[in-house]
Amino acid sequence: MSGGEQPAVGAGSGTDAATGPAGLLPEPMPDWALFLDVDGCLIDIAPTPDAVVVTPGLPELLQRLHGRFGGAVALVSGRTLGELDRLFHPAVLPAAGQHGLERRDHPPVPLAVGFTEAGQVLERFVADTPGTLMERKSCGYAVHYRARPAAGPAVDRVARAVATVTDPPLTVVPGKMVVEVRMPGADKGTAIRGFMQDAPFRGRIPVFIGDDVTDEDGFAMVNAFGGHSIRVGPPPPPAIPGAPATAARWMVPDAGLFRDWLHGLAP
Repeated sequence: MSGGEQPAVGAGSGTDAATGPAGLLPEPMPDWALFLDVDGCLIDIAPTPDAVVVTPGLPELLQRLHGRFGGAVALVSGRTLGELDRLFHPAVLPAAGQHGLERRDHPPVPLAVGFTEAGQVLERFVADTPGTLMERKSCGYAVHYRARPAAGPAVDRVARAVATVTDPPLTVVPGKMVVEVRMPGADKGTAIRGFMQDAPFRGRIPVFIGDDVTDEDGFAMVNAFGGHSIRVGPPPPPAIPGAPATAARWMVPDAGLFRDWLHGLAP
């Protein structure tokens, strides 16, 4: 690993990730490229996607970070690009929306045969399951069950069933009280790799901050580049007993402490 202080212990070795905030997170370097997840990191998770609150001064902080790191600051989120621009107005940053399926100045992803019909099945399920909420995106669907956690297994079953009837099959990714069904071919890791191939990111040390299962691809990609992977909040239990719970090599306890650390990068 390069580009600053080494972690005391690394998740890649099967031990716990180094913890933060300030003293045990990597020392900032001017040649970083920052990749920032949004929900659970830049903003706190809310009961519904539309209920999130952007703390005062956050868009201005993102603009300062963009300047400090030579433009090499990107949002990498499950939200759409339109949502990201609305949330952080007037800041407009490089961004990958919908887990890398949506990029500025990139053509739209062709949809699978049966994509619309899959969404209709999910809509009927949500209509029949109080406490669930469906979020439509151009490249996928997200079914939230934060208001009814007991519905999680049923949401997962329905999502996996509809994913198999399209051509090509859709990708199913569980998250924090949500299951996403989306077009295959991209994830947060491939999004970061794409950014790293172009200026102003090329040749810099990537730093990715995330908080959920959907961020693990990003952590792994950043590690492969010799950069810094930072998880916000504790990881879930590992899928395989004895395996590392997360690929992240650093950890900060919560989103508020992460934002405090971020403010320190561009005071």
